[in-house]
Amino acid sequence: MSGRRHVKDQVVVVAGASSGIGRAAALRFAAEGARVVVSARSLDGLDSLVREIKDTGGEGTAVVADVTDPAAMRAVADQAVATYGRLDTWVHVAGVLLVAALEDTTPEEFARVIDVNLLGQVHGAMAALPHLRRDGGGALIHVSSMGAKRGIPLQSAYTASKHGVDGFLEAIRVEFRHDKVPVTVTNVMPATINTPLFDNARTKLGVKPIAPPPVYPPELVADAILFAARHPVRDIVVGGAAKTLITAQAAAPRLVDAVMRRAGYRVHFTDDPKPEDAPDNLFAPLPAHDTVTGTVGDHARQHSVWTAIETRPALRYAMPLAGGAAVTAAVLTRLRARRGRARGNRPLNRLLRRR
Repeated sequence: MSGRRHVKDQVVVVAGASSGIGRAAALRFAAEGARVVVSARSLDGLDSLVREIKDTGGEGTAVVADVTDPAAMRAVADQAVATYGRLDTWVHVAGVLLVAALEDTTPEEFARVIDVNLLGQVHGAMAALPHLRRDGGGALIHVSSMGAKRGIPLQSAYTASKHGVDGFLEAIRVEFRHDKVPVTVTNVMPATINTPLFDNARTKLGVKPIAPPPVYPPELVADAILFAARHPVRDIVVGGAAKTLITAQAAAPRLVDAVMRRAGYRVHFTDDPKPEDAPDNLFAPLPAHDTVTGTVGDHARQHSVWTAIETRPALRYAMPLAGGAAVTAAVLTRLRARRGRARGNRPLNRLLRRR
């Protein structure tokens, strides 16, 4: 796509903006001068976000909408055009989390995760596409997860939905190229991020869950999203831990299976009790956690060398193929060494911690 506008001149929709990555991204876009339309199920969360944007000199508009409703997504896109005259970038972040073994999951719960995390992204892209085409082009930026490339135990519904997002984006990316549609498609795949996703999650573990460490700040993902709004990139992996897992999965999936069997369960457990009937946001919003950060980041990293490379064009495009081979070799060496030593007592976070 040629002639992409500078971020300060863009009209941006952020779907799933009331908390976490979406909220951080909306604030970053507004700080850069973009006109931002924010959408989520939580009116309170959106109102507080728009106030924060305007208090810092930005321009924002809120539209309450559920991503599972295609008509509501069309209304968000239409409102962006009605308010600001066009649509340049659609950022889709909305998602829910269920942490439970498959045997403890109901069909209704599994279907709801798919409905929000996968079909919601489809509805968003469908709503944005006509406006992006008509206005001369733009960007679809979809946030999935490292779970888009590797399934995680106790997250079968979540990682199934993220795998679906990955396949969906690959398909429409080729369609757009074939049909000369001037819209770029970016898949942002973060590692574990300290957002309210875990505070809001439905869990059947008896404690508040977390995903495999290390944990990174939401602002790191927001920076990656802004990079994608400036540069037509295919994928961005956020966090060296995510890159390690994705690379290892591509190179040696059975070894990753072995690591997951030994450590992929216990890394989900925290010391914070959370009964099965505790409030969650699977079927309704939970405004108590309409914040950027969550409560699982006591030891969160603030930076990622890998993401710094990914979001600097001179480094991203100059990386030789040999570098990728070296990463793969290093991952395989580490996995094999740990497989030989682990004997079931070395958790996954030690595999990932050095990233």
